[in-house]
Amino acid sequence: MTSDALSKLPTPTDLAVQWAPLTEMDLELVVAIEKQCYSHPWSLGNFKDALKAGNWTQGLKTDGAWIGYFVAMSVLDEVHLLNITVAPAFQRQGWARCLMQALSLCAHTHQATSLWLEVRQSNVRALKLYTAFGFEQVGVRKDYYPAGRNQREAAVVMRLALNSSQ
Repeated sequence: MTSDALSKLPTPTDLAVQWAPLTEMDLELVVAIEKQCYSHPWSLGNFKDALKAGNWTQGLKTDGAWIGYFVAMSVLDEVHLLNITVAPAFQRQGWARCLMQALSLCAHTHQATSLWLEVRQSNVRALKLYTAFGFEQVGVRKDYYPAGRNQREAAVVMRLALNSSQ
């Protein structure tokens, strides 16, 4: 992308953005974003199941378009990030960090002591984001993610302590 093209991309301060929960009416658009972003995207059924289970589903919208969203599950005093995605047109603009901050604030509000996630070992951008956000690697799950052609990829398990006594 040329520097002229980059300068024309919207920045977080240029957009009228609002927080919104994901609803069943949004899922077709969200699944379309998933398909643009991942080799093994969540399906419509995965999102419907997340909504039915009462998982936290929150996102950022502008002019009717989804910038990004997350799905997280709260269990006792822990929160597990299940999915976080930023639409391709909005990547590398700080939106993932914004989503992580919102998730962290929500977890604090619900008195969670830690945030957990798994990330593909090959997802260097996400690993950098999570590490910069304060997550620490606590393990690896071998053969966790599908990787195509009957292959599997390891997941890095990460944890963010939300309580200084942890």
